[in-house]
Amino acid sequence: MHLARESWTDADAADTTLAVLPVGSTEQHGPHDPLGTDVLTAEAVAEAGADRYTDPVVVAPAIPVGIAEEHRRFSGTLWTSESTFRDYVRDVVGSLAAHGWDRVVVVNGHGGNIAALKEVTARIVRHDDAYAVPFTWFDEVGEHTSDMGHAGPLETSMLRNTDPETVHDDRLEAAAADGADGWGEWQGRVNLAVDSDEFTDNGVVGDPRESSADLGEELLDRSSEALCDLFDAVRDRDPTSRTD
Repeated sequence: MHLARESWTDADAADTTLAVLPVGSTEQHGPHDPLGTDVLTAEAVAEAGADRYTDPVVVAPAIPVGIAEEHRRFSGTLWTSESTFRDYVRDVVGSLAAHGWDRVVVVNGHGGNIAALKEVTARIVRHDDAYAVPFTWFDEVGEHTSDMGHAGPLETSMLRNTDPETVHDDRLEAAAADGADGWGEWQGRVNLAVDSDEFTDNGVVGDPRESSADLGEELLDRSSEALCDLFDAVRDRDPTSRTD
C-alpha cells in the first residue's frame, strides 16, 4: 500500500506493522541519466519488495534530497546537511510509528546517505518507539555490487528496466568517454578529492555502455528478494532483547 495513493481510511485499515521508506538524492548522474536516479531506483526496489512480500507493507513517499554536496558543481544537484537529513528521516519514521507501522526499512539509493542512515536508525532503535534499519539496494545485488560506480552500468541498467524513458541512450558513448574509471583521487588509502568534479569531467564513474534492461531486471529481482528477507527479520525481531 503506497500512502500517497490511498485515502486515510484505507491507511487506517492497513493491518501491518511493516513500512518501507525510500530515500535518495537529486544530483547529477552524467549526461545520460536523470537527476532523480537515486530516488527512482530506491522507489522501484521499495515497491517491488512490498509487492512481492507475503504480508502487507506500507510504502511511504520517498525523501528526494539527500547528502550530495560532493556533486555541487553540476547543475541541478540539491543537497542538505547531514544533521537536517538525519532529523528528517527520524521524523518520518516517527510519523509512521505513530500509526502503528513501527518496523521500518529505509531503502536507500544514494551512497552519500549511508553513514547518516546507519547513525540515525541506531538512534531510533535506542531512543524512539520504533525499530528501523537501513537497506542500500546496490549492496544487495551479489557480485554486481563491485560494478556500482556512479551513473555507470548498475544504475543505468536499473533505469533501463524500470524507467527507460529517462535514459538518453544516444549519450552513452560521450558519458563513457568523459567519465572516470574509479571514485576519487587516492594516495594510498586516503582519498584526496572532496568533490566529484575533481576526478570526473561529466560526473560519470564506470561505463554505462555495459548497461541493459535485462541486467536491470536481474538487479531489481535480487535487491527486492533481499528486501523481503529483511522484512522477515525485522518483523520477527524483538529490539528489546539483550544477550548477557
